[in-house]
Amino acid sequence: MPDPSPLSTVPPTVLVVDDEKNIRRILEMVLSGEGYRVLEAESGEKALETLSNPHEPVDVAIFDLKLPGIGGLDVLQRLRADDATRDLPVIVISGHATVHDAVAAIKLGATDFFEKPLNRERVLVSVRNSIRTARLNRTVEQMRGELEARYEMIGTSAPIQKLFQDLDKVAPTKASVLITGESGTGKELVSRAIHRLSPRRDAPFVKVNCAAIPRELIESELFGHEKGSFTGAQARKRGFFEQAHGGTLFLDEIGDMDLTAQAKVLRALQNGEVVRVGSEHVINVDVRVLAATNKDLAKAVSLGTFREDLFFRLDVFPIRVPALRERKVDIALLAEAFVSGFCKENGLRSKRIDPSVFDALSRRKWPGNVRELKNVVERAAILSSDVITIADLPEDPHDSPFDDELEEASASALNPSDGADAESTSTPLPQSSGDRLTLREYRETTERAYIIETLKALDWNISKAAIVLGVERTNLHKKVRAYGIKRGEG
Repeated sequence: MPDPSPLSTVPPTVLVVDDEKNIRRILEMVLSGEGYRVLEAESGEKALETLSNPHEPVDVAIFDLKLPGIGGLDVLQRLRADDATRDLPVIVISGHATVHDAVAAIKLGATDFFEKPLNRERVLVSVRNSIRTARLNRTVEQMRGELEARYEMIGTSAPIQKLFQDLDKVAPTKASVLITGESGTGKELVSRAIHRLSPRRDAPFVKVNCAAIPRELIESELFGHEKGSFTGAQARKRGFFEQAHGGTLFLDEIGDMDLTAQAKVLRALQNGEVVRVGSEHVINVDVRVLAATNKDLAKAVSLGTFREDLFFRLDVFPIRVPALRERKVDIALLAEAFVSGFCKENGLRSKRIDPSVFDALSRRKWPGNVRELKNVVERAAILSSDVITIADLPEDPHDSPFDDELEEASASALNPSDGADAESTSTPLPQSSGDRLTLREYRETTERAYIIETLKALDWNISKAAIVLGVERTNLHKKVRAYGIKRGEG
């Protein structure tokens, strides 16, 4: 029976191409009896016509090599040259084929080859396996596309465009790359982009977080160990260098690596040789090393905490990843991409971001860079309805609603230490000499009350209040000081 598909209840379709009517009838009976949907063609021309019909999708085709007009091999060659049918599983059958014909068919991508008379069970097994393999290949390609989309970098700013240019230049080479930048800027994304754009793209990409591995285990993790080489080594283990053979090894936080391990990494880079812990056998490895750090390695070299020779070995092509504050023009693009991806991954309806949110996000300092931005907008997506507004943004932990200086000024204004009352020492509002307020007095009294009302509504967040009030944050700070406003007032 055909494998059930979790995505569709439509039975798999098999196209049978043979100029002998009896062969087509027998295969139709065998396949339809197992639940397959069968289409027939008596010539190569008819087969190509059927396969070009988008309304008749075919899961696998069975071709006779000897056909009137266009022969089976010619049809197969045309299928492989067409993007729409390049991956179609094709089973070739023949009653008069030579070994040369069979080899030619396999070279053109035939999934199987049978001689007539056909064996029922062999045909069914081949059809079933061909369909299963094709579905697995499509799933793998889909997952690969999703993975690449996840690691895609976004931006139109000058710094990120310069980064893209550097990646295009260095990725196709074998050069070692040292990736520097602040925490959260996307150094791992850069390393994956280099691997994906390199000739090693189909080989392993192995990431090692040097800061997360205990000093006493770093050598074993990088180079492997033999059984019994130390307490707890219950079996032989391949190290990260061996695992990355033929591909790319990404050493994240290289600045935290022990000096002893640094010496062995240098040897591996120079000679392409590693030795497992507890062994004397040299293992040759072909690995491209990418390293990343948020530390100043040149300074570490001068302090003696990082080997100078390893530094120069890694720093063949340095790449600096810009901080988010250097590319604030990209914040809107990044935020929209993060929200879209988050909604898709969690089965939520698409959400729109109010333009005022972008202004608020651009005012933040972002010491955590792109990683922090991603966390903020995903949290806002959880809290929001269909439209993400300023009210959905979490409070900026790096921008206290009232900084220490403001709190101190407000406290001293409203709680004077010399015993005078708050009214006499805080910045006073002008007092009217008559029964009615002057225009200036009324304006300032109303402005003070409205500022307090707005701050209170926004949980005393200065940044959000500044956006709502349409003033600069620093200007709002000055007014709060001038009016002697204290957090919680009102």
